[in-house]
Amino acid sequence: MATTVNAAFDEFMAGIVNLDSGETGTARASRDWLSGQLNGLHQTYTDFPVPYATMHTYFGSFHRRTKVRPLDDIDLISCLSAEGSTYGTYGNEIRIQVPTTAERLLSLCHESTNELNSRKVINQFVNHLAAVPQYRRADIGRDGEAAVLSLESYPWSFDVVPAMFTKPEYDGRTYFLIPDGNGQWKKADPRIDQDRVTNLNQARAGYVLAPIRLIKYWNRRPTMPTISSYLIESIILSHYEAGITASQFVDLEVAPILTSIALAILSSVADPKGIQGDINTTPLGDRFAVWARASQDAAVAGQARQQEVEGNHQESIRLWGTIVGPAFPSFG
Repeated sequence: MATTVNAAFDEFMAGIVNLDSGETGTARASRDWLSGQLNGLHQTYTDFPVPYATMHTYFGSFHRRTKVRPLDDIDLISCLSAEGSTYGTYGNEIRIQVPTTAERLLSLCHESTNELNSRKVINQFVNHLAAVPQYRRADIGRDGEAAVLSLESYPWSFDVVPAMFTKPEYDGRTYFLIPDGNGQWKKADPRIDQDRVTNLNQARAGYVLAPIRLIKYWNRRPTMPTISSYLIESIILSHYEAGITASQFVDLEVAPILTSIALAILSSVADPKGIQGDINTTPLGDRFAVWARASQDAAVAGQARQQEVEGNHQESIRLWGTIVGPAFPSFG
């Protein structure tokens, strides 16, 4: 219970939206320990690929500090040594050619070819990660891009994405080549997403992360179709990149952000990494439902702010509850 809007949001963000700091510390330590285990698998198993340990990369919303409770998964890229492999683009897929000298990788190629099979690589992770202490089981992720490793003692799992790291291309860019879910590979570069969030948050005095987490929580509500968390984050970052400042009071950010979401959801949203093209794959009917809810809630957020300015914190808190849900503190 709270008697002011600020107190209500402080309670709500700390207890409902933001990850618990103690759990976050434990999760980071667990992630670092797993990364170390990945580096040693090739020594224990002669059929496991050699790691490119210096290019193991943490990514995803947990690493970017934009994840909302509950902490259910943590992402990391486990980079492998290419051992002289090369790659080429064929339509929408990338194929990796393995030289005859790379025996461990050759055993993971498509039948009767020297093309590295990403499904076989993921299966190799699944087969050997299941034997690592502390872990309950390993399986292939639903999208076919990661080995999902579940823990014995904690509620979160790890999505381990195997990858190859490229040499600079003609434009100087490097990429991670990760499984595409169909046995081949595709380009990725989570470093760009991380730098984008970090730089923009620093430029806005550290006030960008909280609104991202709050709107991601809003996105989960059953009042509309849930859209991609990454899409939500990208729209919000574009909102601030347009020169808009950020306030330390997260409630002041809601109406402008929801207005930006209402505008963006009906259009294409370019991949900030310049790899995927349009990342707004939301079905048309869902787009209009999100537009309607975002527009309506932006208007209610404006009303809630007006009530707060007029000193009617009880009514303002009630209105905020209609936007973010029943977990928002009641007045009192």
